[in-house]
Amino acid sequence: MTARPVRVYIGLGSNLGDRLGHLREAVARLARTPGLAVTRTSRVYETAPVGPPQPDYLNAVVEVITALDPKSVLELAQRIEDEMGRERGERWGPRVIDIDVLLHGTARIDEPGLTVPHPRMHERAFVMVPLLELEADPILPGGRSLGDVRLEAIGRSDVRLFAPALPIPSGATRSNAPPRAGNDRRVGRARDREGDRS
Repeated sequence: MTARPVRVYIGLGSNLGDRLGHLREAVARLARTPGLAVTRTSRVYETAPVGPPQPDYLNAVVEVITALDPKSVLELAQRIEDEMGRERGERWGPRVIDIDVLLHGTARIDEPGLTVPHPRMHERAFVMVPLLELEADPILPGGRSLGDVRLEAIGRSDVRLFAPALPIPSGATRSNAPPRAGNDRRVGRARDREGDRS
């Protein structure tokens, strides 16, 4: 546990099967996890993959409040990945679900298996675009600020809006900390049935 609840930002990605369904399921599983309170989600974006030839990704960012330490949040994320059928094979290869811990409060961590802020987030528009919907001035790797990042240079034009914000299930696990003023759960219908697209 950390000394007090903090805001944590978690990146989601999927490019196999029912991509939108997988993102929704990941949010639902996070929301059912004791010690995590899902407070907001970004809209969903479609992007070309990084790495070998493979289908396009859907990406989103989730804000949670938790008193769990960064390593515990990472372990929970990896457990959900495993439960949803994630296969850990080729680096940057296709995957049913990808769950990354992007930010954990103001923590800066660099140890085997865990780096926070996520070490490449500032280089990836598919992370930065949805993250900026939830946090206007995020902590970035290497002491960088948002002013150091040119979103157009890292491919903002390649990030395409796909669907409204992911729904947060009613009755989700709550933390002891209240959500930020003005938080909006923005539940919306998908542009179309994702299962027919992938």
